[in-house]
Amino acid sequence: MQDTTLTARARAWLAEDPDPDTRAELSALIEAGDEAALAERFSGTLQFGTAGLRGELGAGPMRMNRAVVIRAAAGLAAYLRSRGQGDGLVVIGYDARYRSADFARDTAAVMTGAGLRAALLPRPLPTPVLAFAVRHLGAVAGVEVTASHNPPRDNGYKVYLGDGSQIVPPADAGIAAEIAAVRSLADVPRPESGWEVLDESVLDAYLARTDAVLTPGSPRTARTVYTALHGVGTEVVLAAFARAGFPEPVLVAEQAEPDPAFPTVAFPNPEEPGAMDLAFATARKAEPDLVIANDPDADRCAVAVRDPARGGSGGGSGDGGDEGDGGAWRMLRGDEVGALLAAHLAERGVTGTFAESIVSSSLLGRIAGKAGVGYEQTLTGFKWIARVEGLRYGYEEALGYCVDPDGVRDKDGVTAALLVTELASVLKERGRTLVDLLDDLAVTHGLHATDQLSVRVQDLGVIAGAMARLRKSPPASLAGLPVLLVEDLSEGSEALPPTDGLRYTLDGARVIVRPSGTEPKLKCYLEVVVPVASRDSLPAARQAAAERLAALKRDFAEAAGL
Repeated sequence: MQDTTLTARARAWLAEDPDPDTRAELSALIEAGDEAALAERFSGTLQFGTAGLRGELGAGPMRMNRAVVIRAAAGLAAYLRSRGQGDGLVVIGYDARYRSADFARDTAAVMTGAGLRAALLPRPLPTPVLAFAVRHLGAVAGVEVTASHNPPRDNGYKVYLGDGSQIVPPADAGIAAEIAAVRSLADVPRPESGWEVLDESVLDAYLARTDAVLTPGSPRTARTVYTALHGVGTEVVLAAFARAGFPEPVLVAEQAEPDPAFPTVAFPNPEEPGAMDLAFATARKAEPDLVIANDPDADRCAVAVRDPARGGSGGGSGDGGDEGDGGAWRMLRGDEVGALLAAHLAERGVTGTFAESIVSSSLLGRIAGKAGVGYEQTLTGFKWIARVEGLRYGYEEALGYCVDPDGVRDKDGVTAALLVTELASVLKERGRTLVDLLDDLAVTHGLHATDQLSVRVQDLGVIAGAMARLRKSPPASLAGLPVLLVEDLSEGSEALPPTDGLRYTLDGARVIVRPSGTEPKLKCYLEVVVPVASRDSLPAARQAAAERLAALKRDFAEAAGL
């Protein structure tokens, strides 16, 4: 028998849904009596947290749709008014995903109806442009409609407050409470006009700021292949590279224009297997110095290099194959790029604090220590990294880099691309490469090798079960190494607020496990550190690190029941 309560909820939602597409979807499900599909959409509500909202497009409170977005915007407006900012400016950006422009316009209408001033970015633009615009325009908040690197069926809603950083507790809970207090969409005024659409000056100001990440007079000779992965990065990256005086990047033509279907990739994430195949194919023809990719909203930056010594091995989304005499193209891990950018900034003599999340490589701390700059670890997410006092540089292993915190207090794939291309140019002038610098860092600080065990699930109970099992029966050893310390991160500490995660410290190794905050994944972050006596011993150190990482991954998967 059909669940009448479920049907009643669906009919009530249908009665106030402002979108003809989701109304048609929901009407068909009700008419067909599709209880399973209705339950998926009405089993709860998308939770508004420190990642804002993110989910699959569709009808109902468990999907991303105009009704959900209108409620979220009304909750944010009420939160801002409760803080005495009811006449402030809210700037709104959006990517090129399905419904992003609609969700952005709904947000502008809700803010205007609530008495705030609303301004839309002129068109789909990278998320860093929105993060920049919040501070540049003196806004009290910003909203970016994006699902970043999620599959095509998803969209999301990311909120920034007036400091230009993503929200953290308790702001997320405060906004969520205001969203829950919205009784009916009929209570939310949504005028058809009254907001501003910004002109090109905001993008011009952002592009002018990108110059700040480079050293005046530095070499600008490195040649690049670039892919936007069907996202919004191409126009802005080309403009930034032209301003800087770098050679114009060779575009991966099949992926250069925005396309919400992401037709050439299974997942529009440069870390996913196969995502970089077209970029590597382009590179084999263009023979650049490096390959650069942004994710669809261009806040992350991936880098690939030719690596003769290792023939393309090294993880990421795989190598480019077809090695020839010059070695295969391989993706650098986020930790490798993070260390390279830190070493480049340290050589430039910057001051301030280097920061990273706890799941990123400990190599950054050693680089910071040698350079005499501050160093801090934070919880996962740039919402935490951006709040480090005196921040000069921050990174996260998931391809996120903040290289100009005075301009963008968030990860920025455009300025990171500029900085890594400057570094490649400096090294090129010396007859060296990014791989050579990585080898130098390994000899100086030890080989820091990282890997990840990431399990995507349909049933979130699998994640909860794995975490419960690990808490009840923590492993005593992993990869033949005794576990020296087990930390339950949910208990918090003086250095870190509570979060759902576990950290295992071993002799020369580390494992952290946590549920993803944006996807239905359980993520395990692995690191081993192998001493390196000289450059001649690097091949043996790499082999030892690879074997230990493989053993860590195997043993931890068994301990977690994965």
